[in-house]
Amino acid sequence: QIIVVEGLHDKQAVDNAVQAEVWVLGGDRLAGHLLGELKRAAAWRGVLILTDPDGPGERIRARVSAAIPTCQHAFLSRSSARSQDGKRIGVEFASADDIREALREARVSTEGRPSEREFSLADMQSAGLVDDPQAALRRTIMGQLLRIGYANAKSFLRKLNALGVTRQEWEQAIGGLNGELQRRESEKGTKPNEQ
Repeated sequence: QIIVVEGLHDKQAVDNAVQAEVWVLGGDRLAGHLLGELKRAAAWRGVLILTDPDGPGERIRARVSAAIPTCQHAFLSRSSARSQDGKRIGVEFASADDIREALREARVSTEGRPSEREFSLADMQSAGLVDDPQAALRRTIMGQLLRIGYANAKSFLRKLNALGVTRQEWEQAIGGLNGELQRRESEKGTKPNEQ
């Protein structure tokens, strides 16, 4: 498989984590000829996309995915791809272990193939992923647990269905979401001992 990343530093991070062929897209300047080469390569090698967990990374992912519907998607959480100073986000800042885990958990896109939609807006509402004061936080946590990355509500629903998330994975992630929210709430209520 060919792993596709945005920049040279991302390639270096992936090279440090795994032995694989890694192609650099060049960020937002993604050239049409490179997409053509990737399409040809995908026919015999397969393509796995690993972009930064930010807006530009998602736009690049969408562009490559539209050109190569059979590609796989690997996602890093924003927290695992954050620079030490906390100001930047990118694959280049992720640990080798986090990169290996993201690649291991990659999902095949089912977008464009005839299939029934597993999830609906009602599922999102019942999980508090929309129409809830904590909806963005809940989507962030669910995206990490399901390994599909963060997205706004509309894109999150599309990802759930396009990346083949199963009902069983959904239920397990809901349990993890509730546990994580409880943990965060109890941390808020716990104060250091006053002396």
